[in-house]
Amino acid sequence: MDGYIRICDVEKYYGNGSNVTKAVDRVSFHVEQGEFVGVMGASGSGKTTLLNMLSTIDRVTAGHIFYGDTDITELSEDGLSEFRKRNLGFVFQDYNLLDTLTIEENIVLAMTIHRKGKAEIKERVNAMMGMLGIREIAGKFPYQVSGGQKQRCACARALINEPKLLLADEPTGALDSRSAQTLLEMFTRMNEKLGATIFMVTHDAFSASYCGRILFLKDGKIFHELIRAGRNRRVFLNEILDVLSLTGGELSDVR
Repeated sequence: MDGYIRICDVEKYYGNGSNVTKAVDRVSFHVEQGEFVGVMGASGSGKTTLLNMLSTIDRVTAGHIFYGDTDITELSEDGLSEFRKRNLGFVFQDYNLLDTLTIEENIVLAMTIHRKGKAEIKERVNAMMGMLGIREIAGKFPYQVSGGQKQRCACARALINEPKLLLADEPTGALDSRSAQTLLEMFTRMNEKLGATIFMVTHDAFSASYCGRILFLKDGKIFHELIRAGRNRRVFLNEILDVLSLTGGELSDVR
């Protein structure tokens, strides 16, 4: 998957007959390789629907989504499954870890699906756990560790196969303030040091202030865009809050 992601006049409808809801309304934008893009909007604005279409979890009603030269709206279910496995990483609010596996085994599982050799798996998993600060809990089960540690495990699992795009849906929603800040700083390192492209949906202005660019959705449409462009995070956070206050978006506590 080379080049950037292009979203072209994408629409998504739910329901049928006289009971149709337009969740996304002719949205177009692009994401460059190595960008950290956030999407904000009030509940019902279409932000999660948009992420679900980008992540191949949901199909578009109209329009096209290109990853490089690949139009994912034209792929078969088998093609989508293969594309997802090779190119995408996912971090969700509820972690989606398997409680019957240890922290290390949850990460290893993601690599075994790709049929990697045992030596390579061991080396890469150990390095990833070290980078994310969870090596000391490798043998523990998810129910034995904190929410922040679970989320770091989820990030390790998402990154272990070096995906072209990391998709994060409200990744700090279940975390306390300190764990959320740790996770967001880790996203920043992944973006800056590893060149990871990150697309994050959030309602939280503090989380969004870590992004390089933010798209604001309202009634299924993009109505505003903010670009950080080197400004410090506090200044960017205040700009985000200004946009949200003017448009009736959800204001979260500023940490």
